[in-house]
Amino acid sequence: MASIDHLRSGQPINTNRTNQGKSQSNSVESGASEVKTQRTDAFSMSDGSKAIGALNQQMASESHFDSAKVDAIKTAIANGSYKVDADQLAANILKHEDDFRGI
Repeated sequence: MASIDHLRSGQPINTNRTNQGKSQSNSVESGASEVKTQRTDAFSMSDGSKAIGALNQQMASESHFDSAKVDAIKTAIANGSYKVDADQLAANILKHEDDFRGI
């Protein structure tokens, strides 16, 4: 163990510790025979997690929107022919709110 004098003099301190007289091993001794054990880490996913992963991959591979429909709506807005059905919009908003509450 380093003494306080080593710290004051600026000398490097050996911080390596050794356990003399003690051997460290990951083996189990049984009489004269020795059985070595090896530790391994394991990981498994639940069926629900696998299903979510599959849905995620499926959604990533699909188109997110109908570009033809978007172009038609843009054209209708640009020429003033796009009309919003307020009752249908309100019904859809309420439907989605009910769906979110059910989650």
